[in-house]
Amino acid sequence: MKKKFKLQDLDCANCAQKMEDAIKKIEGVSDATVNFMMQKMTIDADDDKFDDIMKQVVDTCRKVEPDCVILM
Repeated sequence: MKKKFKLQDLDCANCAQKMEDAIKKIEGVSDATVNFMMQKMTIDADDDKFDDIMKQVVDTCRKVEPDCVILM
């Protein structure tokens, strides 16, 4: 399942790249992109585990950029 999310308060392109790299390492994630300029994130992950994966994505994003909020 591929879903897009709006990001709020993502401060720099470097942080976006770090988030993207960390999200791609989460088990069940096929692909992820974090676009700093558009303040958007796309996650492609297993359908049956998507909610659990998104919890891990939120935790991962907070570690990299504590001020960034994923609008779901």
